[in-house]
Amino acid sequence: MSMHVGIVGGGIGGLAAAIGLRAQGIAVTVFEQAPEFGRVGADINLTPNAVRALDGLGGGVGAAIRETAARPTYRISRTWDSGEETSRLEMGDVAERKYDAPQLTIHRADLLSALEHELPSEVIRLGHRLTGLEQDADGPVRLGFDGGASAEVDVVIGADGIHSSVRSALFGKESPEFTGVVAFRAVVPSDRLDVPNLDAFTKWWGPDPETQIVTFPLNRGRDTFIFATTPQESWTEESWTTPGDVVELRAMYEHFHPEARALLDACDSVLKSALYVRDPLPQWSVGRATLLGDAAHPMMPFMAQGAAMSIEDAVVLTRSIADGGPDVGQGLKAYEAARLPRTSRIQIGSRGNTWLKSSADADWVYAYDAWQVDLA
Repeated sequence: MSMHVGIVGGGIGGLAAAIGLRAQGIAVTVFEQAPEFGRVGADINLTPNAVRALDGLGGGVGAAIRETAARPTYRISRTWDSGEETSRLEMGDVAERKYDAPQLTIHRADLLSALEHELPSEVIRLGHRLTGLEQDADGPVRLGFDGGASAEVDVVIGADGIHSSVRSALFGKESPEFTGVVAFRAVVPSDRLDVPNLDAFTKWWGPDPETQIVTFPLNRGRDTFIFATTPQESWTEESWTTPGDVVELRAMYEHFHPEARALLDACDSVLKSALYVRDPLPQWSVGRATLLGDAAHPMMPFMAQGAAMSIEDAVVLTRSIADGGPDVGQGLKAYEAARLPRTSRIQIGSRGNTWLKSSADADWVYAYDAWQVDLA
């Protein structure tokens, strides 16, 4: 197909879309504002729906992420004060048999590295911060970048995160909303912890929907990732992520079960982040430009589906563009129709924070297959 797609943003969704489109014979250029890829960002949970989507990209992505990731044995819910288990969902080999893919927990940088290595270096243009986007009915989409660089492409995909410049160009400037919730995160060597279920994804449900502690294994179980959220009235820091205070963290959870407190006692240092969201958008596309991932549907982390949704978006968008032929607009409409209901449901569900608290009904999330979903 004679088409050139420009992807603004070299994150997880953007790189996954680039790999998928190139596999369909479509020319792609990724414009990333950072001057280089660094080892930044948090550790992420790739549930079976995300891993299956990544496996379908082919190449070495699936094998590469399995090299460094851990495979949680269960997804467990526990009550904050009594420690009572309220749900236990088998993962590991059981999930792989049921969903054709396991759950993997991995550092974001390792996933990005696996995706980046599937793309020729000339596909990715670093140091390109979008400053302008123009399109008319018939001609190419014109992109302008900081410093005066420009490019013309047939289709633009905005994969540039919650601060998306593409989103602002399409729908006007809008600021994300501070949720009143902050998150702490840390990584601790597992051999420093004497707590059960370190090989599982465990969620300690707090006394209110905003308070929780989540842990899961990393680096094949050698490390444990600790993620804790709590309400906070305002956020006055210039950055969304700052160094946190371990003493403050422990004090906030002093009434939690001793096993939960032991996790926090093992933390030497933490990062503290503000959590921001937007309401679901009614549409993602204008003309020959569209959005994916956090640019389209930023969400709370309470269902652990942020990365998964961007990967699913990338796969469905790849299929929609390839199947739509020269009618790009029709392909983008098919993409929206397939994805908007699901991502909106998960956005809203993530805010409510009740999923899997007392039940083990995960199929509607984990069994989704982005490679097979109907695009009619």
